[in-house]
Amino acid sequence: MQLCGIARTVLTAAAVITTLASARAADLVIAMPNWPSGQATANILKVSIAEKFGLDAEVRAMGTLSAFGGLDSGEVDIHPEVWRPNLDDLIRKYESDKGSVIVSLVGVPAWQGLCATPEAATELGIKDVADLSDPEKAAALDTDGDGRGEMWIGASTWSSTGIERVRANSYGYAETLTLVEAEEDVGMAAVDAAVATGQPMVFACYAPHHVFKLHDIVRLTEPAHDRSKWKIAPADDPLWISKSSASVAWGISHFHIAYSTKFGEEHPDVAAFLEKVNFRSAEVNAMTYALQVERQDPHDYAKKWVADNGARVEEWVKP
Repeated sequence: MQLCGIARTVLTAAAVITTLASARAADLVIAMPNWPSGQATANILKVSIAEKFGLDAEVRAMGTLSAFGGLDSGEVDIHPEVWRPNLDDLIRKYESDKGSVIVSLVGVPAWQGLCATPEAATELGIKDVADLSDPEKAAALDTDGDGRGEMWIGASTWSSTGIERVRANSYGYAETLTLVEAEEDVGMAAVDAAVATGQPMVFACYAPHHVFKLHDIVRLTEPAHDRSKWKIAPADDPLWISKSSASVAWGISHFHIAYSTKFGEEHPDVAAFLEKVNFRSAEVNAMTYALQVERQDPHDYAKKWVADNGARVEEWVKP
């Protein structure tokens, strides 16, 4: 009886392991960023690839550094939204130097910078980045009672967040403001609350994004981008923030799909599809609004998007 019990236990364990392995098995892995448009596009790619190529994709939430490491090692096949110039250092490392990653040529035009709520712009006169170094204006942005204003600069896993710290150091407002890192849900909820209550607030922002549709947000002016004044050290250096400087506005930005070279070689038809995928800025705005404001499930949103844009997806699939 004891041997039978052991045998049953072994068989049961083996069945569980087999079931779990089967559940995890997928034809490819798509990295999913922790911002709304990245979540939407990751799932749109999943649904499209399943329908048009018969491949099942696992959408896996992960940070960008982990995603690039996965693209390099073969654990990850696709990253849906690689921002430039934020990730140019990683692109040089993995695409130019190692040749393990390919970044599609098609990109969505984007913008990155600093924004203010209407109260911050009109009542406090914060309209230019230099205004953030004014101790009196900065103190008026205080929300926790410590006499020092706060600025949300992005999620801790975003490459742009570290660069915003560099910019704060270079411009000087790191001395007058507390720089807050938090997930986008938290940052955008703070913006909504600030606008609703008339509380002045400044924050890092980017477009396309639904926040410009929801509120009368003001973009702060900055000195024009100058490559000679934009020195960002490699992100794999633990001291890269202190070694960097950026006392000018962000350069022209775009975001692109990236995929592993190995995946492209094994699935050239899917790689050709990825090279044609082209989202419009208005569509990205709609994505962020649907996921952030309406709280739609990313996969459900993607299924509807693909169904509504069938002809367009078909054009991307054509050889």
